[in-house]
Parts: sequence; structure tokens; C-alpha cells
Amino acid sequence: MTALMSITSPTWPAPDSPSRRPLLLLLHGYGADERDLAGLAPLLPIGVPWASVRAPLEMGFGGAAWFPLSPPTLDYSADAVRAATGDLWRWIDDHAPADAPLVPIGFSQGGLMALELLRTLPERIVGTVVLSGFVADVPDADDARLAEARPRVLWVRGDADAVIPPAQVARMERWLPMHASPSMRVHPGLGHGTDERVMADVVEFLEEIGVGTGA
Repeated sequence: MTALMSITSPTWPAPDSPSRRPLLLLLHGYGADERDLAGLAPLLPIGVPWASVRAPLEMGFGGAAWFPLSPPTLDYSADAVRAATGDLWRWIDDHAPADAPLVPIGFSQGGLMALELLRTLPERIVGTVVLSGFVADVPDADDARLAEARPRVLWVRGDADAVIPPAQVARMERWLPMHASPSMRVHPGLGHGTDERVMADVVEFLEEIGVGTGA
């Protein structure tokens, strides 16, 4: 088990509080750290509690990863995905009120982790946001509940993203409509990153699922 570090907003509730407000989980990409998506916090709805969690695998130059990836095809081990998901759920169990509704927002590899939270415990997830991300091929994943429940998922990417391989994009394009009620946005000229269009999509999605000021 790996102890994960994090940055939390001033409104993040104590683990033993009775809070039932939706909590945002910001999950960074491969080689970044917990400060990365925390920088987007001023663009999120005012007052919504958020936590930006550091991935467990230290990469030796100040960055971290959720699990090893092999470029350029982004190959990975399903066992490593499961282990990272377990680490993240343990962080949630230790730092968030029990049964508090969650909205994971993940970038790139963090987008995959956001989907893994949804796939492993969908009843805790209000909505899922995947930014320039992809879905893991985990053979024993129990996705039948998703296919029946059709949870809300926002997937935003750029048509100039040279990091996520076409095969991973194609898998996401197949998987998402089969297991969720997706909002899929593709922005012209956007590479592997975020911009004001992406954040406008995120804020709109959060409002649609009832997350915002006064939530």
C-alpha cells in the first residue's frame, strides 16, 4: 500500500464529518504531480470542495505516475492499474467522508484513473470527467453495472493530440457509448492539454450534474 500525498481546498470536509456535498477529485497525468491540476481550481465552481491527489509511482524528477506506461503505444499492466486504483480508493477512504458523492476529473493517465474509480464503485460517482484520456483494458472489469446504469461521463480531447495513440482513442470511442451516457467533445487545434474551451466544457458538465455554488 502506498500513502498518497495531496492538496485540498479550504472547503474539503473532515473525514468524520457528515458532509454529503459532491467532492471533486483531481487526478494528474503521467509525469506530473498534485500541483498540476490544482492550478485549474480557480476555474472550477466557487466553493466546491476539491482534492488534487499525487500518484503513487515516483519518477525521480519531481513527477509521478499512477502506474508504468510504455510509449509510444502506452502499454501497461492490468495488475498495475488495479493496484493504483486500490491505492486511490484507500486515500479516499482515509480522507473523505464515508459515502460522500465523488466527481473524479482526470487528465491523460489520470483520466484513465477517473474511469477506474467509476468502474470499481459506480455508486459513489456522480459524474466523471476525462480530459485527453483513455480507458484501461482490464479483462476482469465488471462493466455490466455501467452498461445498465449509463452514468454521466464527459470526455474532452483535442484533434491535434499526438500523445494518446489512435488505437487508444478508438477503444475509448467504442467503450464509452456502450457503458455510459457520454458527452464527447473534440476541439480543433488542441493538443495534449487543456484550454479555456476545455474548462468551459468542464464547468458546464458540473452544472448539468448539479455541482456548483451552493451544492
